[in-house]
Amino acid sequence: MPVDPSASSAGDSVASSLSPLRNLRHDIPAALVVALVAIPLCLGVALASGAPLLAGVLAGIVGGIVVPFFSRSALSVSGPAAGLTAIILVALQDLHSFSAFLLAVVIAGAIQLLLGFLRAGSIAYFFPSAVIEGMLAAIGIILIMKQFPYAVGFDLGQFGSQEFASGTTDNTFSGIYAALAHVEWGALLISLLCLGILIVWDVTPALKRQNWFSGPLVAVLAGTLLNLGFSQFLPILHLSADSLVQLPVIHSIEDVGRLFQFPDWRALSNQEVWVVGVTIAIVASLESLLSIEAADKLDPFKRRTPLDGELIGQGVANLVSGVIGGLPVTAVIVRSSANITAGGRTKASAFLHGIFLLIAVIFLARALNLIPLASLATVLIVVGFKLAHPRVFRHMFHLGKTQYLPFVITIVAVLFTDLLIGVGVGLVVGLFFVLRANYHSALELRQEGPGNYLLCFKRELTFVNKARLARLLDSLPNGSSITLDGAQVAFIDHDVLEVIRNFEQSAPLRQIHVYEQHFDNPVLSAKI
Repeated sequence: MPVDPSASSAGDSVASSLSPLRNLRHDIPAALVVALVAIPLCLGVALASGAPLLAGVLAGIVGGIVVPFFSRSALSVSGPAAGLTAIILVALQDLHSFSAFLLAVVIAGAIQLLLGFLRAGSIAYFFPSAVIEGMLAAIGIILIMKQFPYAVGFDLGQFGSQEFASGTTDNTFSGIYAALAHVEWGALLISLLCLGILIVWDVTPALKRQNWFSGPLVAVLAGTLLNLGFSQFLPILHLSADSLVQLPVIHSIEDVGRLFQFPDWRALSNQEVWVVGVTIAIVASLESLLSIEAADKLDPFKRRTPLDGELIGQGVANLVSGVIGGLPVTAVIVRSSANITAGGRTKASAFLHGIFLLIAVIFLARALNLIPLASLATVLIVVGFKLAHPRVFRHMFHLGKTQYLPFVITIVAVLFTDLLIGVGVGLVVGLFFVLRANYHSALELRQEGPGNYLLCFKRELTFVNKARLARLLDSLPNGSSITLDGAQVAFIDHDVLEVIRNFEQSAPLRQIHVYEQHFDNPVLSAKI
């Protein structure tokens, strides 16, 4: 088949226009915004996991610098994920050693590498679009609800958490209620300023075309400057250190060396370490694949990511993270969404975000510790609103209940459980509608005349169709005749064939005449 030269030229032009070097003016500001958002998220995940705070930042650095070398995802950003906090917390309690846990992270990375080489990434394609859309919308709602307390200056101590329950009696809604009763006016003013900047930036084409500045970056800078202004002119509104980013400050080379912890290789004989490693590998792989699928949906250039390579990239990152003392790494949709919203175009933004995190830890901790959490929370709230925009709900509603119900149920399940459980519930609901559609459409019974019936077999017939087929055959009146038409069927399951055979054997007792037609397929004819 001849290749259209103009089509090839157009493809080369698009690829060239999306090269990392030609898009640095977009990727550098986006990387800076993502790094600013990632810092408190990394710290929050480590805090919620019961791990050293720096372990979360190290995982963010590794996820940013290592994964882009192996992954072909243009816009996803990797780092420590809130979805793993419960697993890490339990693992640390069971293993009684952070160094043994690091060995489990290394094992998880090795397993992910194996999965990548075995081409297991295609499992992500089995998740329905409605479930992915529901996951995105749920994450958007979670971002809004979880970051609202920080936007008004109320510290929940779980920045970045995606869990509904935050304690034995506290949950997302109680956190919002508590925040409304403890509004910090300085934080509220900073949030309103940042929100105004983000809205104006989003609706002003001239501002959106700026090369080196993005709305989130300007909002964070403006919020920081406003808080510094409060310290000079309105001390009553000035936010204390508890409401600002908190990074460990490095004073010497010796402090850099103390950043790293190493695995306890002697724990290789510990069965519990292997159980934790396998668990992390499975959960982290699923979360990464789902996040990649979601990020591809948000990509304005609609690029597709090879998922097997993504597993290899995540595996290498977890090997490195475990060796130097970091938490497990996954692709993270929150940071990926922030990257897309901030204008990132290529994977250079993810790589540079890792470089910025590294520079921040070593050189800029004092400066970054001036950033109010309220500014970052506002950026995340806007990201959340875009993910859960009302037009998304309208679009899914217009697609019909087979799409809208799995979408809504996934949202509710994610909100009240966690990401993976919620997606699992949505997948079950989506599968139910698929089976239901197949159940009703695979068989069609028509009356062709007095006492004459035609039963058309459509699509593939499996055990799902067994009950309906039996009911249709039982409904035939005595003394009638029926023709079984296989013109549109390519496969008949043994369970369905058994129902047909039983009916053919009992039909003479009811004076029913059975005929067959169009079973010309050799496979079908051998069965029928």
